[in-house]
Amino acid sequence: MKRIYWLLVVVLILGACSSGQKALDNGNFREAIAKAVNRLSQNPDSRKAQQVVAEGYPMAMEYYQEEIDQTLSGNDPFKWNQTLAVMQEVNSISETIRRIPAARKIITSPKVYTSELQNVIQNAAEEHYVAGQAFLDRNNRDDAKQACRHFQECDRLVPGYKDVVAMINESKDLATLRVIVEPLPAPSMRYELTADFFYSQVMERMNQLYPVQSFVNFYTPEEAEKLELKYPDMVVKLAFMDFYIERPKHYEEEKMLQREIEEEVQVKVSRDSVRTEKRTFTVKGKIKVSTDEVASGGLIKLNIQDFQAERVLLDDNIPGEFLWRNQYGLFLGDERVLSKEEVQILNNSAVPPPGSQDLFMEFTKPIYARLTDRMNGFFRRYN
Repeated sequence: MKRIYWLLVVVLILGACSSGQKALDNGNFREAIAKAVNRLSQNPDSRKAQQVVAEGYPMAMEYYQEEIDQTLSGNDPFKWNQTLAVMQEVNSISETIRRIPAARKIITSPKVYTSELQNVIQNAAEEHYVAGQAFLDRNNRDDAKQACRHFQECDRLVPGYKDVVAMINESKDLATLRVIVEPLPAPSMRYELTADFFYSQVMERMNQLYPVQSFVNFYTPEEAEKLELKYPDMVVKLAFMDFYIERPKHYEEEKMLQREIEEEVQVKVSRDSVRTEKRTFTVKGKIKVSTDEVASGGLIKLNIQDFQAERVLLDDNIPGEFLWRNQYGLFLGDERVLSKEEVQILNNSAVPPPGSQDLFMEFTKPIYARLTDRMNGFFRRYN
């Protein structure tokens, strides 16, 4: 086992200190040079790593230049973006070499694209701008999303390029699905309940999943009115249905407890000496456990409608339940017979059950996760 362990250690060390030759043989220039340079940073005299850098770097530069020439001579609408990616790859490899003195001694003047890179970036931004305009001209929501992404990439490459900020706003406006989440009053009036806390949590979660920059935005009725959003794309209607609280239940159970324990005892061997022995004892006791329970449950109705077409897209009922339980008890006997759970029960005391509002809040917790997961599953396709 020791031989296998040390063999694995040696294999791992050799793998970590790879010269990059295998990657170079496979034409993975960036990986090969990165491994070789890393090896040189740990061992500047490594001949294998020196050879990989010396042979691999010129081969890489020749290969990447051929890629640039072939790409720019073609008709791909994103040839400047492809060229930019190649140039950035070259710069990354050169920067890797420039950081390590042992590698810099081998490649004294690593190639770096600077002034020509700016021209390529401008052309790459123009490609995204043109593509964005083409998608936006189709005047539909799905193509507007593509347009917005192209305009955003254009702005990332060249901030403020032409009127790209206005184009981002225009395409984002056309692409965004606006959804009003409308809580409905529960039909049951048996309890004085408020679900405002629950609806606030739902809105907070949906806004986390779909922030303002996403293509699905959620609004409360109050927010929609403030923004004068009279014609949303969809309306989500939420209503708690059939919430109930069962009558309290009380159970009592008595049981005898018995347990074998092992203890160390001092045994007198002679007048002046004792020894320690382990002995087994039987301990007993009697416990009476009282249990109070109140069950509550119900469901929330999730209804999603296409506002313009007045068509129901989803109608679902999501159930939830909550069982309040309190256990307390009495005990007679040797406490060493008690388990941790039984000790905890004995430390409890009889308390009145929570009120209807507290039970309602607990009941909504499992519903919250199910509801937001269901809504996310539905709206994810529109983002």
